Amino acid sequence: MISIKNNSIPTIFKNTIKHFSFIFLLTFSTITAIAIPHKREFRGAWIQCVNGQFQGLPTEKIQKTLIYQLNELQKDGVNAIIFQVRPECDALYNSPFEPWSRYLTGKQGVPPSPYWDPLQWMIEECHRRGMELHAWINPYRAKTKGTNKLAYNHIAIKSPEHVFAYDGQYILNPGIPSNRDYICKIVNDIVTRYDIDGLHIDDYFYPYPVKGQKIPDWREYQQFGKGFTNIGDWRRNNVNLFIKQLSNTIHTAKPWVKFGVSPFGIYRNARTTSNGSKTRGLQNYDDLYADVIKWINEGWVDYCVPQIYWQIGHPTADYKELVKWWNNYAVNRPLYIGEDIERTVKYADPKNPLSHQQPAKWLLKDQAKNVKGTVLWYAKMAVDNPGNYGLKLRYDYWSTPALQPLMPFIDNKAPRKPKKIKITHIDNEYYISWKAPKGKGWKDKANKYVIYCFDKNETINLEDPSHILAITYNTTYKLPTLKSNPKKVIIITALDRMENESVGKKKKITLRY
Repeated sequence: MISIKNNSIPTIFKNTIKHFSFIFLLTFSTITAIAIPHKREFRGAWIQCVNGQFQGLPTEKIQKTLIYQLNELQKDGVNAIIFQVRPECDALYNSPFEPWSRYLTGKQGVPPSPYWDPLQWMIEECHRRGMELHAWINPYRAKTKGTNKLAYNHIAIKSPEHVFAYDGQYILNPGIPSNRDYICKIVNDIVTRYDIDGLHIDDYFYPYPVKGQKIPDWREYQQFGKGFTNIGDWRRNNVNLFIKQLSNTIHTAKPWVKFGVSPFGIYRNARTTSNGSKTRGLQNYDDLYADVIKWINEGWVDYCVPQIYWQIGHPTADYKELVKWWNNYAVNRPLYIGEDIERTVKYADPKNPLSHQQPAKWLLKDQAKNVKGTVLWYAKMAVDNPGNYGLKLRYDYWSTPALQPLMPFIDNKAPRKPKKIKITHIDNEYYISWKAPKGKGWKDKANKYVIYCFDKNETINLEDPSHILAITYNTTYKLPTLKSNPKKVIIITALDRMENESVGKKKKITLRY
């Protein structure tokens, strides 16, 4: 249950191809200045199932694939996984309400054999590596284009009047009030039964518009739209009511579970409204009926991850313009940037044609004071390492472990410090153990621990993440080999559910190998 520092030299050279390609990058790229990693930063990665990477595979092979991805992402510095568990009113977990997903077993409604619960398994594997696990659901989508047969207990079969068809998909009608209750029932079940760190929804609200097709919700507008003279305002209100209810559902069940949303990257264009971005693309507010800025300002969401998947210099949706816009307007909640790895390495930096756009994008995010992290689209792409993107994270931007950004609007009180640090020397290895501090409620209890290491006469600075050895859910830790100076000062702090950090508990040790 540990997030570790990338300081184990022998492991660097295990993958010869990756190693030499990274050396090439360091040697020949003109933008390779080593960045200063942040102590607090959301470093997420989406693991999706709708690309078919797990569909119908044996349980053992799926688990082996996920373990490999998690191990590589841990080395890259990732500290949060956003795992898709409900792509089309189905489940990659043991749901009492919805059928097993075809994206897991190959056929909707068929349980995995041998049985396993992917959500529970992923929670355990992520926590073992010191990572958070955010369960990702698609709230309204009931059937994708590729799904031909639905299970008998799927909502579109049980209650077809609750969905509408659009462009080959089925959508839970946002205009039917009971659909809000249904989705919140599903989420309450997930939050109550599973030790997730966050509940995450993406950009699918009302469907993306298709030329020549109309959303078939006029009947519901006539039935439920009293007081609205504009159907667009009514649709936005439907989604607003859902977001507010979902937020209340999550935080009533478990106040510490973070509610995040990753909307489409454009809120509104400047040609539509005076405070819009200088873009010319599809809009959250007008086309998807998603008033994301209202959700942020009302405090209904705990973090926002706009999907800014375009390149710097895109003619209608410029990355630089959009990072700047969201930084200026999404100020009341932590802001993370959703980044497309493949497109980032596909395009050259306009100011430096010898480099792809990763360094330039990272600089833009660092200069945006309200940006507190990045979420990678998508995890497998980071592991595949095109353009040395993953290695650049591993040895530069995310080379030291990071705590999560603070959320004082949920909790701002730190737990007490750990107690009774003990050093054990066994077979030329050193182990540290300690006692958890006392705490009454969830706000006071320790959830994780940060282990710092300093040379004996070195100035103690807990704001310098280069001294973090690990972030762990455990109360034991095996020290790496530290031969540079045998006299060390170990400091351990406690983190609560919202990663408020305690003062440190200190222990001086002398290492003898």
